Amino acid sequence: MANASTSRRSFLTLSTAASAAMVLRVVTEPMLARAREHHPPAGSVMIDANENPLGPCTSARTSVIDITPQGGRYLDSLTEDLANTIAAQEGVKAESIHIYAGSTDPLHHAVCAFTSPTRSYVTADPGFEAGMFTSEAIGTRVVKVPLTRAHAHDVKAMLAAAPDAGLFYVCTPNNPTGTLTPLADIEYLIENKPKGSIVLIDEAYIHFSEAASAVDFVKAGKDVVLLRTFSKLYGMAGLRCGFAMARPDLLEKMRAYGGWNFMPVTAMAAGNASLKHSGLVAERRKINAAVREETFQWLDRNGYSYVRSESNCFMLDTKRPAKQVIDAMAAQKIFIGRIWPAWPTYSRITVGTRDEMLQFQDAWKRVMSGSVTARVLHPARPRREGVLPS
Repeated sequence: MANASTSRRSFLTLSTAASAAMVLRVVTEPMLARAREHHPPAGSVMIDANENPLGPCTSARTSVIDITPQGGRYLDSLTEDLANTIAAQEGVKAESIHIYAGSTDPLHHAVCAFTSPTRSYVTADPGFEAGMFTSEAIGTRVVKVPLTRAHAHDVKAMLAAAPDAGLFYVCTPNNPTGTLTPLADIEYLIENKPKGSIVLIDEAYIHFSEAASAVDFVKAGKDVVLLRTFSKLYGMAGLRCGFAMARPDLLEKMRAYGGWNFMPVTAMAAGNASLKHSGLVAERRKINAAVREETFQWLDRNGYSYVRSESNCFMLDTKRPAKQVIDAMAAQKIFIGRIWPAWPTYSRITVGTRDEMLQFQDAWKRVMSGSVTARVLHPARPRREGVLPS
């Protein structure tokens, strides 16, 4: 009876935590990027949500087709296989990996697990907003710290601003600026943070850069949670696959807010195939960098101001309230990214295909010259409340 009672209490605790997580208004990248539902017309260029226009690689697509007949099964073994593949490639034990449907879910779960009304959430400004919304929903104080002049996280200012911190969020390359925070700065943050706080390192965009990963901090058993996703370089935003890497005790605290975690078999198969696709990261990094650099050269030639990025997005100066430019671009069927309040005259641009960026350039030049006036293609429709994919 004692074992049964313990199991029952554990189940009720898990159910309560999962229910608490589900009632939060979980905010995600596409939810933020497309908060005004325009239903873009055919032929639109969508460079607003940091999606990869290349989509899943060939081997991932094949794996999805091959596994689909088994889609009637839960196939937990596929999740274990993916965790084992990641662990082998990263040099950690499989128990340090937990698979999620993307990397936004573990971000929300980490906020719930490691912050509270007395333990603040600390982030860069501008930075990815999802964790801030979750913090506000559970009554956690949000501390926003401006980036440095080099557009890195100002770790010393973050430490000074929140001696009560429960969670420091570091996204590198940063969303939205696409800029890097040096590994030495992250190490300084880890070594000087308040006792008991956690450093959450979001490497959603790491594969687009040549920067070293922070995985060694996990290997060393530090108070660190590392996030990765297959949504960006691997082109699997719609398939939903990602993971958290950390000490098992930290992952266990996060799992309390996730409920039961049955992953889509298609995502598991595609993720595994992507990791085993030889040369994929280098190939896609090269493609993205080439189109990004061509775009930067065009911006330079035409005298437009922007923040140089090492990711698949960058911030572009609109020289006026950015909403006017966003609407004027939409009138030409070019949908660009949103506005961060800290930088009201900038819009985030996702690096698309070479043809998409050429169309973007033509439209941008017309808007900035004043030959196109802002208008909205379709009236906005309110989003449903709830949990949406990242």
